[in-house]
Amino acid sequence: MDTEKTDNVCNEQVYSDIFKANSKTIYNYIYYKFGNEEKAYDAVQEAFVKLWENCGKVSPTRAKSFVYTVAKNLYLNVIKAEKVRLKYAEKSLKTTHETPEFLLEEEEFGKKLQRALDDLPENQRTTFLLNRIDGKKYAEIAEMEGVSIKAIEKRMHLALKSLREKIDGI
Repeated sequence: MDTEKTDNVCNEQVYSDIFKANSKTIYNYIYYKFGNEEKAYDAVQEAFVKLWENCGKVSPTRAKSFVYTVAKNLYLNVIKAEKVRLKYAEKSLKTTHETPEFLLEEEEFGKKLQRALDDLPENQRTTFLLNRIDGKKYAEIAEMEGVSIKAIEKRMHLALKSLREKIDGI
């Protein structure tokens, strides 16, 4: 019975270890999908709350996968509302007052880069950001996404090709 308690997510130490080992990576993963720190933080917190609520049903070896799945599902549940908010924010940015030319050019570049990233399919954008910003290896990204390393290589190739095409015209 003692072994059962230490090999169970309901054990506070086991749960804490799972949280410490995975929360930052899951946060970054969801942040890249949401593009919003607060929403990423909320998704991670809610995913770990659900893990605790289901601790008796999830083995420690499946906990990481469980939390990723819950966090991804939270993302999918709010993506439509997020897209509406982003469109509204984009419109309000276009109505800003005139700025000096160099600031305007810098802002245009930033918008062009953001549009190029936004135009990428979600799986390519996530792969690109996890690799280039977070420094994750293809194998780690493949595990997070539940696909093969070859699929990640293909996503990265397509993302880089698309970004080069859209940003070279600056």
